[in-house]
Amino acid sequence: MLAHRFGGVGAQHDAGRAREVYQSSTMGALLDGIYEGEVTIGELLTHGDFGLGTFNELDGEMVILDGICHHLRADGSVQVAATTDLTPFAAVAYFTPDITIPVTAPATRAEATAVIDTNLRSENLIYGIRITGTFSSVRTRTVRKQTAPYPPLTEATAGQAETDFHDVTGTLAGFRMPAYEQGVSVAGYHLHFVDDARSHGGHALAFRLAAGTMQICTFTDLHLSLPTSGPFLDADLTSTNLSERIHQTEGG
Repeated sequence: MLAHRFGGVGAQHDAGRAREVYQSSTMGALLDGIYEGEVTIGELLTHGDFGLGTFNELDGEMVILDGICHHLRADGSVQVAATTDLTPFAAVAYFTPDITIPVTAPATRAEATAVIDTNLRSENLIYGIRITGTFSSVRTRTVRKQTAPYPPLTEATAGQAETDFHDVTGTLAGFRMPAYEQGVSVAGYHLHFVDDARSHGGHALAFRLAAGTMQICTFTDLHLSLPTSGPFLDADLTSTNLSERIHQTEGG
């Protein structure tokens, strides 16, 4: 396990983890098709009640809200993940907002994130982002389960179906990571969506928020847990075009 310590703010979920993001593996590893991890959802939830990620074999999207891990599959179904399910990549934290911003006028993704950016203490810290309300539109993508030998993420996500939701209430959850974390995480905004009925959602590509609230939680610690067996140990993770590949797969 490798721990980045950016400071030491805040108490107390477990002697100081209130300001810590726990992440399993790296975005660079996921890009290279390392879709089998060792961390169970049960273990993941001991590190936070909020977050996102994916599941082994790239079987859909993950969004964690209020301590419940939701499994969003490409067939459109949503269910509560089993504690024994495994993840190759996920980031979780305990979410307690430092800032709440009411939204009373329509805002696109670019407009909403610009407002959030003006309220950040520094671009060099990590932020949890939770946006709730009524959305006039949300465009999502949900990855499909893969089979070995696994293709790189750029191939696995190419041509996958996108879904448009209209006039829906729900939540966007995720993180804004600093630029220097690109490849370890996704630099900038990485958000997943689930509706209030917990019946639809996915990786958020675009949205238009009609009205609601945006909440920001500041984190100063990143705990990075690396796999200790399997393909991760033999992978060449020194790609020089990480930003281009991440932009290709993440969209938005």
